[in-house]
Amino acid sequence: MVMVACFVASNYLCFFVFLFIFFGGWIPIWLRNLASSILRKKVEFVAILMGSKSDYEVMQESINVLKKFDVPYEVIISSAHRSPNRTKEYVKSAEEKGAKVFIAAAGMAAHLAGAVASMTTKPVIGVPLKGGALDGLDSLLSTVQMPSGMPVATVALGRTGAVNSAYLAMQILALSDAELGGKLKEDRVMKAKNVELDSSEIEVIL
Repeated sequence: MVMVACFVASNYLCFFVFLFIFFGGWIPIWLRNLASSILRKKVEFVAILMGSKSDYEVMQESINVLKKFDVPYEVIISSAHRSPNRTKEYVKSAEEKGAKVFIAAAGMAAHLAGAVASMTTKPVIGVPLKGGALDGLDSLLSTVQMPSGMPVATVALGRTGAVNSAYLAMQILALSDAELGGKLKEDRVMKAKNVELDSSEIEVIL
């Protein structure tokens, strides 16, 4: 999808360069505005934030899923507590660049997803991570217990949650991306076939 978009944009650019040369340096204003809007078109992507570097190993699962489906993404380490200004600046910048969904992963107090949700009206997916004395229960409750009107879509703890966060983000993007929606449907079909294949190796049916 990204390659196609780049191909189309490059062809448009060549077309406008041709017009510029053909018209001797003069191009109608409406045509210049059209060219400018096309060349400035934002790439929609998923923004992934994590509270510390130790979270990266788990969140690599989310990244791998997005890579598998050729979905653009950004990754950043930023803490809701240790670097609140950095977090706020990144969320604002990511929105301006084209972020459509935010994934926020953190353990223990796990306020990152909630903090991000307070800074944007884009969908925020929270991934609670294990760690600390309560082994993830604290991060799960911190992520899921958001006040009314400030939603965070909370997924499972740990690696499963990381994977599901990517799938949920893609399902949101697929609402306006038919090609991605088609890939997700194909993935579901393959999962069903894999279940049948696994069963065929051990099943006993009278």
